[in-house]
Amino acid sequence: MSLVAELAQRLSREVWLVCSAEGVCSFADPRAEEVLGLRAGQRVEACMDPGSHGKLSALLQSAQKQSVHGWELCLIAHGVPHTFLFSAESTPEGIVLVGSKVAQAQTDAAAAYQSAMADLTKMHRETARQKSDLSRLNTELSESIEGLKTLHDELDEKNDTLRRSADVKTRLVANVSHEFRTPINSILGLSRLLLDRVDGELTDEQAVQVGFIRTSAETLRALVDDVLDLSKIEAGKIPLRPRPFAVQDLLSGLRGTMRAFPHAEGVQLVVDDAPGLQMVSDDGKIAQVLRNLVSNALKFTEQGTVRVSVEPSEGDAVSFRVTDTGVGIDAPFHETIFEDFAQIDSEVQRRVKGTGLGLSVSRRLAGLLGGSLTVASEPGKGATFVLTVPREHVEASQMRALEERSRILDPRRAPVLVVEDDRQTMFLYEKYLSQAGFQVIPARTADEARLAITRVRPAAVVLDVMLEGESTWRFLQELKEGEATKDIPVMVVTVVDSSQKARALGADEFWLKPIDPERLRRKLTELARRGPVSLLVVDDDSTSRYLLRRLLDDTPYVLHEATTAAEAVTAARELSPQVILLDFVLGDGTAFDVIDELKANPVTRGIPIIIQTAKTLDSVERERLARDATAILSKQSLSRELAIARVREALEKSGRGGGISRVE
Repeated sequence: MSLVAELAQRLSREVWLVCSAEGVCSFADPRAEEVLGLRAGQRVEACMDPGSHGKLSALLQSAQKQSVHGWELCLIAHGVPHTFLFSAESTPEGIVLVGSKVAQAQTDAAAAYQSAMADLTKMHRETARQKSDLSRLNTELSESIEGLKTLHDELDEKNDTLRRSADVKTRLVANVSHEFRTPINSILGLSRLLLDRVDGELTDEQAVQVGFIRTSAETLRALVDDVLDLSKIEAGKIPLRPRPFAVQDLLSGLRGTMRAFPHAEGVQLVVDDAPGLQMVSDDGKIAQVLRNLVSNALKFTEQGTVRVSVEPSEGDAVSFRVTDTGVGIDAPFHETIFEDFAQIDSEVQRRVKGTGLGLSVSRRLAGLLGGSLTVASEPGKGATFVLTVPREHVEASQMRALEERSRILDPRRAPVLVVEDDRQTMFLYEKYLSQAGFQVIPARTADEARLAITRVRPAAVVLDVMLEGESTWRFLQELKEGEATKDIPVMVVTVVDSSQKARALGADEFWLKPIDPERLRRKLTELARRGPVSLLVVDDDSTSRYLLRRLLDDTPYVLHEATTAAEAVTAARELSPQVILLDFVLGDGTAFDVIDELKANPVTRGIPIIIQTAKTLDSVERERLARDATAILSKQSLSRELAIARVREALEKSGRGGGISRVE
C-alpha cells in the first residue's frame, strides 16, 4: 500500500468535534456527523456506549489541564460499538476532540491482551497463594518428619530394650532349666537305686517315701522341660528336623513309651497300627505332642480306654487322634486349655495338678510342624484331641525342590555351593543369590558338600562352619589343600567369631550372621570372578578344537564348543561366555558374520572376541578386526602360554576378571 493511500485511509477514520466542558457539542465535522450521527447542540454522550460515559467526563477534565493523547472511548458508529482513540486539547472555542476509529482486529487483540493480563494477574495471585500454602505445608511436613524420626528412635530404643530383655529371659530360662535338670536327674537316679534295693532292703514306709520323692522329681522335670520348650518356641530357636519316616515305627516307639506312663488300673492303653503310611516331617516333635496328649488323657481318665489312631486327612495331611473316655471338657474351655499355664478349676484338676503348659507347648509345636491341634469333647463323654500335620513338611518339600533344581545346572548362572544345615537360611540364600544371577547348590552336611564338589565345580563356596552335630573346619581344610579345589573362593559365614581360624585354613572371607543380602551379592560377584572362566570355542575343524581343549586342559577355563556361525551366535546368547575364541573362516560364513550378529545384540555385544586363523589376512581384514576383535591368534604359532596370555588380556581389557589364577 502507498503512503498516500495509507494516509488517506487513516484520515478517513478521523472525526473532529468541539464541545464544552460539560460535553455539549458546538461543532461536528461532516465525518462525525456521518459516522456518529452527532450534530451541534447535542451531547456527545448521545453517541457513546453507555459504559463509557465516565471515561468521557474524565477525558474532558484532563483536557482542561493539558493536552491528552491516545484516550480510548467506545462510540456507536453506524449503530455498532467501535473503539476510538482520541486526542483532546482545550482552546478558547472549547475542547477540541480528534478521534480515530481503531481497526476491529486491533481492538480484538487489545481485548485479548487485557483478558490475558487479567488471567495472568489472577494466575500470579493464585500461584503466590499456593506457594504460601506449600511453604506452610512444607514447614508442617518437616515438623512431622522430625516428630516421626524422634518417635522412630524412641521405638527403636524400646524395641532394642525389649529384644535384650527377651534374650536375657530366654538365656535365663535356658540356664536355670539346665541347672535344675542336673540335681533332678541325680534325685531320680538315686531314688531308682533305692527302689531297686541296690544297697539293701527298704521298709515299706521308706519305699513309699522314696516313691513320693521320685514322683515329685519326675513332675519337676516335666515342668522344667515344658518351660524350656516354651522359651525355645517363643525365641524361635527350637530346631525342626524333617526327614522321611514310617508312621508305624513312630507308633511302635510310642507304644513302648506309654507302658511306663502312670495310669489307673481300669484304663486300657491302645495304639492302632498304621501300616504303609509314610511321612516327611519331624517325627520327634510329633512323638512329643502325642506323648503330651496321651499323658494328659491318662490323668483325666479313671476307667475305660485311651486310644491313639492315625488316618490320612484332606489336603495330603495325616491326622493323629488321641481319644479318651475321661471326664471331658466343657465347650467354653476348648480354647482356654491351650493357653499358657491354663487350668480348669475342677475337683479332678486339683487332684491331678500339672503345670498348665503341656497343651500350650503341644499346640505351638503343631504350628511349627505346619499343622493344627484341636479338641472335641463333652463333659462326661471323654475327649478327642486331633493333631493334623502335612504328610510332607513345607520345608522338606521346598528343600527337595531346591535340590532338584540344583541337579540341572544352568549354564547362564554361576554355581555357588552353600553349606548350611538350617533350611530357612538356605532358602534365604537361594532367594538372594538367584536374584543376583547365581545358582545355589545346597548341602546340609560336610559329606553332602564333598559329594557336590565331585559333581560340579562351584564359582564360590558359602560355608557355615557350625552345623548341627558337626563342624566343617575339616571340609574347609580339604578344599584349600586339594589340587583341584584350592583356588575356589570360600566365604565362611557363622554365628561364632572364628575369623583367625578361618583365615588360617585359607578362607577368602569371614562374616558373622546375620548377613546383609546386598553385601553378600556384591562379594560373591567379586569372588566368582576369581573362579572358572567360561570360554566359547568356535571352529568347524574338530582337530583345532581338540588341540585347544588340550592346551587349556588344566586351567580354570570351562570350554564350550560351536562348529558353525549360527551355533556360535546361539551359544553366545544362551551361555554368555566371558571370552569367545572364533575361527576366521567357518563352513557357513566368516568371523565378520558372527561379529555382526553379536554386536547387534545387547546381551552379546560386550563379549571380547579372540580371532583364530590360519589364513593370511589382508590390510582391510586386519583393520576391521583391530576395531571389532580383542586379539588375533595365529594357528601356526599356537601354544599353551600364548593361548592363556591372549585370554587373560581379553579379560583384563573387558574388566571381566583378568586376575584369574590358573590351577597348577
